[in-house]
Amino acid sequence: MRPYLDLLRRVMEHGRFKTDRTGTGTYSEFGAQVRFRLGDGFPLVTTKKVHVKSLVYELLWFLRGETNVRWLQERGVTIWNEWAKADGSLGRVYGAQWTDWRTSDGRSIDQIRWVVDEIRRNPDSRRLIVSAWNPGELDQMALPPCHTLFQFYVSNGELSCQLYQRSADIFLGVPFNVASYALLTLMVAQVTGLKPGD
Repeated sequence: MRPYLDLLRRVMEHGRFKTDRTGTGTYSEFGAQVRFRLGDGFPLVTTKKVHVKSLVYELLWFLRGETNVRWLQERGVTIWNEWAKADGSLGRVYGAQWTDWRTSDGRSIDQIRWVVDEIRRNPDSRRLIVSAWNPGELDQMALPPCHTLFQFYVSNGELSCQLYQRSADIFLGVPFNVASYALLTLMVAQVTGLKPGD
């Protein structure tokens, strides 16, 4: 997890102060990158607690296309509660975008199914992308997506994943996101017969 700790230090020492919608203020660095070799071990930070149960259930919730917190709550996961309506709805958040992207002509696209199938059909494709950023539905989301898109890359029988986040709380959210997308990469590698890469 050295790359993560190096990023923390860099932002603390050189980050630029900016205002934000919460009024708290942030120190930021635009376009920072960290890389983890999944073959070297699972990238879970040990310098702070990461609630692995919540991480696993949230990822499964996304993959199931869920958009209501009740499924999470039934499993003891409360990380989305503060943004949910009284009935538990969050609107067209990650699960809807990943598995039910609505097109202008009324079709529904399951991006997860599509990307897995495309990895199998055409592993050299540069279009292995899943996006949660749907400008036409941002107003229907309890919270706009922070981890907006991810792209898979296949080389020498290894599957790598690159995540783009428009906003990332380096201390609170990034360790969770790194582990979540590492788990997703391991899952997709398994179902496509590939080894995990970065």
